[in-house]
Amino acid sequence: MAQGHGLAPVELTPAEREALESWTRRSTTAQALAQRARIVLECAEGRLNIEVADRLQVARPTVGKWRSRFLEHRLDGLLDEPRPGRPRLIGDRDVERVITKTLETKPSDATHWTTRTMAKGVGMSHATVGRIWRAFGLQPHRVESFKLSNDPLFVDKVRDVVGLYLDPPERAMVLCVDEKSQIQALDRTQPTLPMRPGQAERQTWDYERHGTTNLFAALDVKSGHVIGSVHRHHRSREFLEFLRTIDGAVPAELDVHLILDNYTTHKTERVKRWLVRRPRFHLHFTPTYSSWLNLVERWFATLTEKRLRRSAHRSVRRLELDIGEWVRSHNQNPKPFRWTKTADEILASVARFCQRTSETGH
Repeated sequence: MAQGHGLAPVELTPAEREALESWTRRSTTAQALAQRARIVLECAEGRLNIEVADRLQVARPTVGKWRSRFLEHRLDGLLDEPRPGRPRLIGDRDVERVITKTLETKPSDATHWTTRTMAKGVGMSHATVGRIWRAFGLQPHRVESFKLSNDPLFVDKVRDVVGLYLDPPERAMVLCVDEKSQIQALDRTQPTLPMRPGQAERQTWDYERHGTTNLFAALDVKSGHVIGSVHRHHRSREFLEFLRTIDGAVPAELDVHLILDNYTTHKTERVKRWLVRRPRFHLHFTPTYSSWLNLVERWFATLTEKRLRRSAHRSVRRLELDIGEWVRSHNQNPKPFRWTKTADEILASVARFCQRTSETGH
């Protein structure tokens, strides 16, 4: 491919190409460095800066900067330049050693490194190790959970649900439906002590249980309005009763598209017979282990954070009244959650995550 006018060609030695490709493949490479390596590799194919920028989704000046830095300083030019201040006492090799040891090894007597065990292992101070970890966003003490869907129709369901969010049908209402089950009516064993200057609110760590209830909710994707009702049981009978509530709340001239999970109470024969007699209802099921696709889950999280987590209820009835009051308060000024990701972006992200997990060898 021809180079643009005045654009210096990028030619790589076999050693340079091998180093750049290893930086792009290695999961422990800093993302900024991996991006710079991709830019240089694209430039080495003879592409113009604007073409590289478009292929890698970066700004054109960014491509020009790293092309010039590489031509002037080769591989060293892709590393961050030293900043003003006291000269560094820890070199790049020492930093890389800490990062590699953190990501690729474990201590013999523990499941993860601490700043002090790492400092002992690499011969640095624990403060230095802490600064390196913060600079590269490493947090060995933390762990997050995940669960990949095994639904054979995962792709189709993602496209179906996301399509409703981004391009809802006309003359229809899209509702995200789910149940927040087993909400406990909890009361502290002693009165809560209020917040004071210099002292947080205090409550006892133990509590008394007074029963549970279940909240059925339908979130209107467009307006953020919520249709909600509480029930002491969580069965198909209660779900059918909630469907009747939705039927009465939605104007008769509108179709009803329900986004919901694969819970068995949503698919019983009683429910199916009821839906057959009401053709305006259309059900869209999220993939298994994919509750994050249902926007009402985000609303449930807000309810928990703002109302339930620090509250105290001496009876289930008091809990149900409290939930009902919060739903009414929310509906006085509802704000919809804005979905931004397309189905293609979600599927590409899941594919990258699957590749990362498969590369771990587990």
